[in-house]
Amino acid sequence: MDKEYRHLPGVDKLTSNERLRQLGEELSRTSFVELIRNHLEQTRLDIAAGSPCPSLDNIVEAIIARGCALIKPGLRPLVNATGIILHTNLGRAPLSEETAAAMNTVASTYSNLEFDLNSGRRGSRNSHIEQSLCRLTGAEAALVVNNNTSAVLLALSALTRRKEVLVSRGQAVQIGGGFRIPDVMRQSGARLVEVGTTNCTYAVDYEQAISPRTAALMRIHLSNFKMIGFTHSVTLEELVALGKTHNLPVLDDLGSGCLLDTTQFGLDPEPTVQQSIATGADLVFFSADKLLGGPQAGIVAGRKELIEKLKKHPLARAVRIDKTGLAGLAATLVHYLKGEAITKIPVWRMIATPLDEIEQRAVIWAGPLKRLARVIAGETMVGGGSLPGATLPTWLVAIGEEGGKSKRNIAQVIGQRLRQREIPVIGRINENLLLLDPRSVLPGEDRIVLKALQDAAASLKER
Repeated sequence: MDKEYRHLPGVDKLTSNERLRQLGEELSRTSFVELIRNHLEQTRLDIAAGSPCPSLDNIVEAIIARGCALIKPGLRPLVNATGIILHTNLGRAPLSEETAAAMNTVASTYSNLEFDLNSGRRGSRNSHIEQSLCRLTGAEAALVVNNNTSAVLLALSALTRRKEVLVSRGQAVQIGGGFRIPDVMRQSGARLVEVGTTNCTYAVDYEQAISPRTAALMRIHLSNFKMIGFTHSVTLEELVALGKTHNLPVLDDLGSGCLLDTTQFGLDPEPTVQQSIATGADLVFFSADKLLGGPQAGIVAGRKELIEKLKKHPLARAVRIDKTGLAGLAATLVHYLKGEAITKIPVWRMIATPLDEIEQRAVIWAGPLKRLARVIAGETMVGGGSLPGATLPTWLVAIGEEGGKSKRNIAQVIGQRLRQREIPVIGRINENLLLLDPRSVLPGEDRIVLKALQDAAASLKER
């Protein structure tokens, strides 16, 4: 083992290595030396565990790989050809050009984030967006925070701490990886009281559960699953009527934040924020980065007196939105105010894209792979915890053939090569086929997909 240690190069030898020179120029001297020392220390631990000492070339290559990982940003743009429009793992909603430009402008300079230009005194960041939200939703007031979970947590903390909140048992759900209604309730200090059963809840179940400790009635939209069969749920109208009878606020967590009628695109109806406000919900919670099509944010809209309590709560500062997100959301809302959301906001452009246009793009994509690819009918999911089970018709590029070991490898090989490009192209594997869906790809990205497929086809010929 001592012999193996003696083969380890010293720090000085590595800092003067010709192959490491460029890395040394890109990193500060301190970072460069620390990187080398950390790698050598790890190598010593490997030797102590019984591994032989790597060659000098292998050590140099490993240090270069570590250095590149430090310098090259881990978060990279990619092309979403999965057929899931709001793909949480891929960043959810892409932004409009105007939204991205607004965020870039505010990020690169100072702004009047919390400065009133008229009075010359401190202002409120919420003032830049509240009026637009109220006009679009019909609410008396609105507040923006960093995401929808924060919005719900803030409201529960400010309005229901140490009191009870009534929720249908079938709505005490988990959404995504960590948003669990019971956990959020517990964190806020509120006590969750489940009413009804998993599949059937009636207004009388709420009525019987109301006590002097009850602080609110809450509805939670089933964002990412459906219950079918023998079911019954309390309508928002019933819940609002019950809330008025007992002088209790009704909290409505919509999740996706839809402002448009989804049935015009052949989708199932998704409850809109405007409908919830008009029905009489006291506070409505929704995301900005799902069907709204903006940057990540959580929005609370509703009664002014309740919104004011949220604004004054200490947690409001901890979950406030940053200046770039605020600028982006404001720009996104302008598209709705101008009536141009379907043509400007990428999510809605994808949803509204005509089927014949998608087919034409798919045929062009399939061209370079010749007999290894064909165009087939398929379905696009909206995703992002919106419209559970609802799909849109689409045309897919199917690469490989069903059955057969060699064909299965072709789909896997091409899929991997597309993922490893400078701008990765992400599809999905299904029944030994690599499927690429043009509907979830912005038209301006078609050239990236086409070049990737051309290169993949050329590489297969070289094998």
